Amino acid sequence: MTDSHAAFAPFVATLGRGPGRSRALTREEAQTAFGMVLRGDAEPHQVGAFLMLLRFRGEDAEEITGMVQAVRAHSGLGRADMTVDLDWPSYGAGRTRGAPWFLLSALALARSGVRVLMHGSNDFSAGISVAEGMAALGLQPATDLHAAFRFGRFAYLPLRAMAPEMDRLLEMRRLFGLRSPVNTAARLLNPADAPFGVDGVFHPPYIDVHLGVAERMGRPRLLVLKGGGGEAERVPLKPAVAAVRDRMTGRAEIVLPAVEGLLPHPAAGDTPESFAAVWRGDVTPGTPLATIQATIALALLAMGRAENPHHAMDQAAAIWSQRL
Repeated sequence: MTDSHAAFAPFVATLGRGPGRSRALTREEAQTAFGMVLRGDAEPHQVGAFLMLLRFRGEDAEEITGMVQAVRAHSGLGRADMTVDLDWPSYGAGRTRGAPWFLLSALALARSGVRVLMHGSNDFSAGISVAEGMAALGLQPATDLHAAFRFGRFAYLPLRAMAPEMDRLLEMRRLFGLRSPVNTAARLLNPADAPFGVDGVFHPPYIDVHLGVAERMGRPRLLVLKGGGGEAERVPLKPAVAAVRDRMTGRAEIVLPAVEGLLPHPAAGDTPESFAAVWRGDVTPGTPLATIQATIALALLAMGRAENPHHAMDQAAAIWSQRL
């Protein structure tokens, strides 16, 4: 046992002492502890115990904020000199996902003049990954943050290129059989300090954590919703509610109406070729097109560029029709 292992042990003990004695870590403790994890100062058994205790106790906004700060410092994230309008995390792991229709939404927004940075990992997601969808469109992921926007106003930065230590920690899901708070922290990295963000979660209780971290990090505006497969994607088969945290006005909810007449889309039939055909306009499947436009509208609401959901949908239809 090394000195660094001994220094890490109290963080595990704080989380795991038992009923009435354990507690959540402070933001500073979480930042110190997770910084040690990222540097390799904690022994692998300690890391596993640490992550699973964080999960078992329930995700805490102070702890996640400390983790986010540790990753940003360790990986050199945060680019005040880089102009990015919209941060778009993609870390979903839906078992029934098909094509990443949200990717087409982001690309259409970029064609309209919005600078979008998407980052993520789809290693645990079924269906077509973001990287596969990009390949079908003749596009490639970025290899680093500094050169991300060399070829346009949209960039996708895989987590393994942005923060490889975080990517390796996400891979531990294969050992645990469970996600860990690393997934939440990755979604909230906002690597280019974009003023606006749109994020999806699997379960509604995570929404409060995401908004709490945004508040503590001083982010100008973040929209979060329970999205398909945990992605920031709006499938408008039924009404939904998005939560927004704005630095000037605080928290609010936006009620998103359903689009009438839609039927569930059979995701099993999606292929990279059919995905690219939708982008080109060769095929016009009803529910995927409605999903794409509703997701564009979601991003417009996240950026405060629409007065209400109906206005956002009108703008989204125009943006989609003008993408080519």
